[in-house]
Amino acid sequence: MATLSGGSIDVMVKGGPQTLQPVLQVINLKKIASNGSNDRYRLLVSDGETTYSHVMLATQLNVMMEANEIDAFCVIKVNKYLCNTIQADKRILILLDITVLKKGSEVKERLGNPSQYKADGTGATNGTAHGDSAPPAKAPAPTLANPARPLGGIKTSPPKQGPNSFGGNKPPSGPGTPGSNRVHKIATLTPYQNRWRIRARVTQKSSIRTWSNSRGEGRLFSVNFLDDSDEIRATGFNDAVDKFYDLLEVNKVYYVSRCSIKTANKQYSNLKNDYEMTFNNDTIIERCDDDVDLPSMTFDFVPISEMEKHAANSIVDVVGVVKLCNDLSTVIARQSQKELTKRDLQIVDQSGVAISITLWGNDAQNFDGSSNPVIAVKGARLSDFGGRSLSVLSSSQLVINPDIREAHVLRGWYDREGASMDFGSFRSEGGGAGGSTNWKTFGQAVSENLGHGDKADYYTTKATIMVMKKENCMYQACSTENCNKKVVDQGNGLYRCEKCNRESPSYKWRMILQTTMADFSGYQWVSCFQDSAETLLGVKADELGDMRQNDEGAFDQVFQRGMFKEYTFRLRSKMETYNEESRLKTVCVAATPVDYVQYGKHLLEEIRKFGL
Repeated sequence: MATLSGGSIDVMVKGGPQTLQPVLQVINLKKIASNGSNDRYRLLVSDGETTYSHVMLATQLNVMMEANEIDAFCVIKVNKYLCNTIQADKRILILLDITVLKKGSEVKERLGNPSQYKADGTGATNGTAHGDSAPPAKAPAPTLANPARPLGGIKTSPPKQGPNSFGGNKPPSGPGTPGSNRVHKIATLTPYQNRWRIRARVTQKSSIRTWSNSRGEGRLFSVNFLDDSDEIRATGFNDAVDKFYDLLEVNKVYYVSRCSIKTANKQYSNLKNDYEMTFNNDTIIERCDDDVDLPSMTFDFVPISEMEKHAANSIVDVVGVVKLCNDLSTVIARQSQKELTKRDLQIVDQSGVAISITLWGNDAQNFDGSSNPVIAVKGARLSDFGGRSLSVLSSSQLVINPDIREAHVLRGWYDREGASMDFGSFRSEGGGAGGSTNWKTFGQAVSENLGHGDKADYYTTKATIMVMKKENCMYQACSTENCNKKVVDQGNGLYRCEKCNRESPSYKWRMILQTTMADFSGYQWVSCFQDSAETLLGVKADELGDMRQNDEGAFDQVFQRGMFKEYTFRLRSKMETYNEESRLKTVCVAATPVDYVQYGKHLLEEIRKFGL
């Protein structure tokens, strides 16, 4: 029979060492009502000598309850726990990590003859739960073995007051309250705490964004806080934007308390923390002007040449030298139909590959790329547009000429040799044979099952156009910029777009050209959309549409002239299922005339692999 850790409950409640790892028995358990999305479970546990009912199971352990791993009378080992003071006379144990040593169905009985836990060893009990017959009695606050030592080994720091304090001028309160000098670690924060205070550095700060839905509209922003234990995201809405946005500065340190803590929505955060904070009316944020040893913003840089190894829409950190800075331009957002300002950059690094990165809003307007600065971006979104490209999000942090080792090394490399180098491109511009091109023949693509995995495969090939289908190669699309939805001819001179819910007297031509491409090893059906189709046919879509309606002979000649020409193609392959039938779909991402000098270099590299 398992041996319980007698006396361990008293040690845990009094802030004993986190490395204790006691063996306890679960006497009873029940689900409690919760307004959140996760159920919460309360336990009555025993160490063989005493029982304690103020025990909560962390939500990440709910799967053990659902799998019926935890049941009445089971014996567990507590690997990790927290002790939180909820009131002066009540402390809650939160079990963060446990191991089930013996199932309750095997034990079948209460081990030992435990009594209810008494806070001071002589006074009243802590109360009852889970079927205990005695009524709850108020217990005095437990007496700590070492009163000078904060619960859970929490470090202390002096309280801050002054003009940088927001959220109310409240007098200092007792231990465990935000007004005290106790500082908690970010890693210890959970939704079960309501009295805590952290000291952390702001590592990221978004711009102010607007939102609108059926419940109304408003503004929001978010920041990331970092201390030496973990990093957590905090979001402020409406009034919190006015209160805290100007106060919070990147790389500054603050005391933060009285925020709401909830399970993190990973759709909006790439941090590893299971929780996130929300600023509310009671939130207090104070500037910390002391010299504290807290980590600064950290990066996990991905070399540009390795971007293809990461899934589309993933979040990455990148550093590079701005080789090309385009002028400002505007686009219309698909959902909001608002005009957005953007600027496209091309950045490079020592891997010999260039990638496009897009800045938006104020970042785009204020950026000066004339001196080829080094930029570091924390939290850029990786897209598969054009093979691979990056976008700086509102939650990303853009740093120009950062004072970090990687930036200094890049600066020296670019000034010595990088400025005069030719770079490969994820768009295969010029047929370059850079590290990102992934050259394959059609035979290799088949033998290696490209496109049959969970995500799309990109590769580059030199091929000849064998067939181009004229039928259904074009359609009339909505004239609104960035809307390519097919329009319906109303028969009265107007064309209706169901997506934009509008009628217009004009439309634009869009192309979907089905082709067969071949090389010496095989062939492949490939879909070519607007840009690549215009390259293969040598005419713009609107011009070809006029020929189709007014000069069928000229229309046919365009297709005849486009046959049997060679290009360097950047292709995307992915298995798709339609009507319960799976088939390989290959799309042309980019088509460029063959640069035989660069293609020759590629062939020489392939020959060298054979040792010739």
